[in-house]
Amino acid sequence: MKTSTLPPLRVSPELRADAEGVLAPGESLSSFVHEAVARTIEYRKAQQLFVDRGLASATNAKRTGHYVTSAVALKTLTTQLAQGRKPGRKKS
Repeated sequence: MKTSTLPPLRVSPELRADAEGVLAPGESLSSFVHEAVARTIEYRKAQQLFVDRGLASATNAKRTGHYVTSAVALKTLTTQLAQGRKPGRKKS
């Protein structure tokens, strides 16, 4: 597959200096920007999937009439949090 380039990006001297200031040893500015773009793409894809699941859940709740109250949801989350904080519990 052929590669292509992203559009040139104009930034302030301060932003460039900040970016260069956080580069890992041996890391280039190009690889830093590439990684940042790739991570942002993955984040936005995950964010869209999250929204899609929420909308599908709302549609299903309206269709079936089955809703979970906020009190029940909070109680479940509180229980899960307490279980996760028990001493000696192994992290997965």
